[in-house]
Amino acid sequence: MNDTPSTGGRLVLVATPIGNLGDLSRRALTLLETADAVYCEDTRHSRTLFSAHGVTPRHRLMALHEHNENAASAQVIERVTRGELVVLISDAGTPGISDPGARVVAAVIDAGLVVSSAPGPTAMIAALSISGLPTERFVMEGFLGRKAGERAASYEAWRREERTIIFYESPQRLATSLGELARVFPARRVAVARELTKLHEEVLRGTLADVAVMVAQRPVLGEIVVVLEGAGERARVSDDVVAAALREGLARGLSLRDVVARTVDELGVAHRETYAMALRLRVDDGA
Repeated sequence: MNDTPSTGGRLVLVATPIGNLGDLSRRALTLLETADAVYCEDTRHSRTLFSAHGVTPRHRLMALHEHNENAASAQVIERVTRGELVVLISDAGTPGISDPGARVVAAVIDAGLVVSSAPGPTAMIAALSISGLPTERFVMEGFLGRKAGERAASYEAWRREERTIIFYESPQRLATSLGELARVFPARRVAVARELTKLHEEVLRGTLADVAVMVAQRPVLGEIVVVLEGAGERARVSDDVVAAALREGLARGLSLRDVVARTVDELGVAHRETYAMALRLRVDDGA
């Protein structure tokens, strides 16, 4: 597709680097240079990107962020209707993916106008690709809730989620959320990716129980993406079924170790979670 304004009005979402400025594509540079208007999540941040690549915007950069997206949508529609090439960028990655942009895209489409993309970096795909976890099917959860009840509701939904789960988390809340998850899914594998494509890029991999301890012992700073193993085949076995099997074995006088081993073997459930359940049942039932 020709990226000059003569092709008619349209909105183009342009992906920008998530860290390494060398990841900006040649096509993205051309769009930034030729656009009639560039809308940015933070104009000050975007000026740094323009300067690093020696690009001078044709017109003043415009702000489009979570607080003015509805109002800015009307401006974008007006410009595209006039035949202008309008570019939308976020501070990093692909606009509209846990960043402003989705509402303006919907508004422009509803107005019967053209929306296209200059694809490129996105933190969630970068993290997923190097996580070592299944990539065929996955779900993006955005940022976890700030309130404990909101997070607990997410964890409960993930008990039966077979797909790989991706979410963003702040450095300040990471230890808390991983600690909570480790109590629910201690044996699930997880990859915690931070500062992707930057100088201090790091990926912590292991079970939730192990990685939660790593994170609790030292600060993990920067932009963080968490990739969590889904429930897989274990999702097809309910807690009630597992509990019934454990109770039956305990009632027969089997040792805790033997009843857990038998249940894991017969039902194909995770050993650590099953052992924790057996301990609770033994206390609750007085076994």
